[in-house]
Amino acid sequence: MLEVSIRHRQGNFDLEAHFTAGQGLTALFGPSGSGKTSIVQIVAGLLKPDEGFVRFGDTVWTDTDNGRHVPAHRRRIGYVFQEARLFPHLTVRQNLDYAARFLPEARAGLGENRSRIASLLQIAHLLDRRPATLSGGEKQRVALGRALMARPRLLLMDEPLSALDHAIKAEILPDLERIRDVEGIPILYVSHSVAEIARLATRVISLDRGRVVSSGPQPAGVIEGAVVEGGEALGSFLAATVTGHLPEDELTAAACAAGTLYVRQVDVPPGTPLRLHVPANEVILATGPVDGLSALNRLSGEVLSVEDHANAVDVRVDCGGLPVLARITRLSARELGLKPGTAVHVLFKALSIGPDNLYRGA
Repeated sequence: MLEVSIRHRQGNFDLEAHFTAGQGLTALFGPSGSGKTSIVQIVAGLLKPDEGFVRFGDTVWTDTDNGRHVPAHRRRIGYVFQEARLFPHLTVRQNLDYAARFLPEARAGLGENRSRIASLLQIAHLLDRRPATLSGGEKQRVALGRALMARPRLLLMDEPLSALDHAIKAEILPDLERIRDVEGIPILYVSHSVAEIARLATRVISLDRGRVVSSGPQPAGVIEGAVVEGGEALGSFLAATVTGHLPEDELTAAACAAGTLYVRQVDVPPGTPLRLHVPANEVILATGPVDGLSALNRLSGEVLSVEDHANAVDVRVDCGGLPVLARITRLSARELGLKPGTAVHVLFKALSIGPDNLYRGA
C-alpha cells in the first residue's frame, strides 16, 4: 500500500495531496498543471516535498518531520516516461538488461525474467535491434519492459501514451492491461485521458489546481475535474453485466444497478462484466414523461448537485446508487428547475457509447 500525504510549493503553485493506492492501477487524473507529475516525482524520490511523508508498506521513503528521504535508486521503483528514453547505442536486449545492472535482486534469473517480459510485451523478436530501427510503439514497449526488469515494488507511469497516435495507443493498451493483471505490481498512472482511465484504472484520484477533489474505486462514480483536455468529454463510468444480444439490431443488453442498458453489439457471452464511459454532454435530462423518444437508455434518479461550470452546468444524478453526470446549458437547468432532490429521467442513446468508451472487465 502506498500512502502519500504531502504539501509542496513550486513557484506560484501550491500542491496538497493526501491519498492511498493499493494493488491494481491507480490513475492520477486531471488537466495539465493540476500537480500529477509533481506527485509522481515526489513518490519516486526525485523531488522533496516541503512537508509530509511518503510510505510504501512498512517502509518510509520520505518523512520531512524526521528528515528522512530515501534516494530514488534505493526505492525499487520502475518509472516509465512520456518518451521511451532508451540508450541508442544498446540493443533492445541490452536496454532491458541495463535495468538489472545495479540490483542483485533483479540480476537473479536475468535471462528467464527477460524472456518472460519480452513474451508478455510481444517484443521477443526485437531483442537484437537498436532503438533507431524501432517504431514509436515498439520503443514504448521496450521502455515498459525495462521498467519491469528491475523487479520494482511500484510502477510509475507518467503519460506513457501521450506522445503516440491513436492507432499505436490501441496496440499498447492491451500491454498495459496485461501488466496490471499479470505482474501484480501496484501502478500509479498519470493521465488526462478519459479513454485510458476508463480502460485501465481500478482506482481514480482526481486532481484540480493542486488538490485532490475526489478519489474512489473505478468504475464507480464520476471523474471530476475542471477541464478535460484533448477534446475528450467528461462523463460517468458505469459497471454493467451482459444479459443478452439483439443480433438483428446489432445491440447488446446489459444490466447495471440502475436498470437495463443498450450498447453497440459486443462479442462476449452473457455474464461478462463491462465498463462503460458515458460522456456527460451526451446525457439528456427530463422532469416529465419520456415516451416517444429514440434514446434506448432511460434511467430514473434524483439530482445530487447542480454546479455552474464555465459556459455550462454540471448536474450529478443518483441513479439507483450510480452517480451519472450530465452537462447541460444554464437555460436548460433553469427551465427544468433543477436542484438537489429533483426527480429526473436520465437518457442517452446506445450509440453515445462509442467503441473507445466500452471495455470488457469490471
